Amino acid sequence: MSSADPAVFHKLYGVRKPRATYYAKDFLDYTVMLALTALVTGALYGFRHPMALLGYGLCAVTLGMFAIRHGVELRVPLILRRPQDALYLFLYKIQNFRPFYFVSIAILLAENAVIALTPGLPHQVDWMRKLALGLFYLHFAGLSIYRTVIMADHLRKRELVREVLMQTPWKRVITEKTKIVLEILHAYGTGLLTHIVLIAPWYFLITHVRFSLLLLLPVAVLNYKTYARWMRSSYSSWFYREHWLGHNSELEFIYLHGSHHDAIPSAMIAVSGNGFLEGVLRHSIGVPTPFFNPIGASLVYAFEVKNDMALHQYIPGVFPQFQKFAIETNQHSTHHYGRLEPYSIAMKGDAPGMSEEVRKKARGVAKGIRNSVQLDEELTGFEWDNPIYRLTQKLYAKYQPETEPVALPAVDLSAENATT
Repeated sequence: MSSADPAVFHKLYGVRKPRATYYAKDFLDYTVMLALTALVTGALYGFRHPMALLGYGLCAVTLGMFAIRHGVELRVPLILRRPQDALYLFLYKIQNFRPFYFVSIAILLAENAVIALTPGLPHQVDWMRKLALGLFYLHFAGLSIYRTVIMADHLRKRELVREVLMQTPWKRVITEKTKIVLEILHAYGTGLLTHIVLIAPWYFLITHVRFSLLLLLPVAVLNYKTYARWMRSSYSSWFYREHWLGHNSELEFIYLHGSHHDAIPSAMIAVSGNGFLEGVLRHSIGVPTPFFNPIGASLVYAFEVKNDMALHQYIPGVFPQFQKFAIETNQHSTHHYGRLEPYSIAMKGDAPGMSEEVRKKARGVAKGIRNSVQLDEELTGFEWDNPIYRLTQKLYAKYQPETEPVALPAVDLSAENATT
C-alpha cells in the first residue's frame, strides 16, 4: 500500500463522478444522510442521551440550512438508484484496513480478558470508567468552548470574513443566496455536529468495555507504540485513499465527506478532516484511537481535533491565525479553496522558498507525513506552485503579514478557473 499505484489508490467499482459541492438535487439524499446520522448518534450514545439530543437538533438545523443555501429539488435518491455503491463503500473500508487497527482491538480485548480472569485483583474498573467519562466530557466541552470562541471572532469580524472569501472561489457561495452571518453559523454547526458524531464510538466503548487501573501503564505504552507506528507508516496512505474516495465516489461524497466541504474554510468546521457519517465510520472501522485506554484516547483526540482546527483556518486575520509553518509546508488550503487535488495530507517538507527555520521544524515530522504530497504528485501530477496556492499566499500577505508567507510569483486572478 506504500507505493503510488493508481490501481490501489484510485480503485473504483462504481461510477467515478468527482464532486466538491452539494446541489439542490441532493436534498433527499442529504435528508437520508442526516436521518442516518441521527440514528447512529442515538444508537451509540443512547436515544435520550444529552449528546444525542443535541445531535438531533443540529441535524434538523443543518437540513434547514441546506434548503436555504442550496435549494430543494426532488429526485429519486442516489442510494436507491445505485444501492450497490453502499456495498462498495464498506468494501473500500475493508480493503483499506491497516494492521494497527487490529492491533489496537487486540490490546483492548486482551486487557478485558485479563480483567475477567483475575477478578480478585484491584483493577478499579468502576473508577476507570468514571475517569474515562470525565475525560470524554472534558474533551468535548473544552473544544466546544474553543470552537465557540472562534465563531465569536468570525462574527465580530464578519465583514473581513466576507472580504477575504469574495476574493476566492467561495464568492459564488457568498454572493448568491445566503448572508455571511448565516455562513458562519452554518460552519459552527457543521463542526459541532461532526464532533458529536466522531467521538460517539469512543463513548460507546467507554460505556461497554472495561479498563484496568492495574494495567494502565503497560497498555498505555502499547497504545503509544501502536499510534506512533500508525502515524509513521500507515496514516498518510490510508488517508489519501479515504479522501480520494470521498471526492470521486458520488455516494461517498454525498453521504460521508461532503458536509466537510459544504461550509466556509474555517477552523470551526474541522474535526479530524471528517464529514458527519464519515467520522463515525472511520473511527469504528479504520482508526485505532477509540480502542486506546481512556487517558491515551483523550490525549490523541484532543491533539487531533485541536490540530485539525488549526490546520483548517484558511481565512487570514481571524482567530485562530494560521501559522507560518503550516503556510509554508501544507497545501490542504488549496483543496478547500477550489481544487480536488491534493487528496493527501498535502505536506511538503522541502517546499520551494521554505525558510530555514521552518525547514528545521519540518524535519521533526514523521517521514510518511512530512512528504505526503508526493502521493499527489505521482498519482495526479499535482504541482506545488499552482494558481490557488499563489492566491492563498497573496491573501495571507495582505491580511496576516506577520506570518511572512513564502515568496512566490504574483498570481493572475483573471486566469484562475478553479471551482468550489
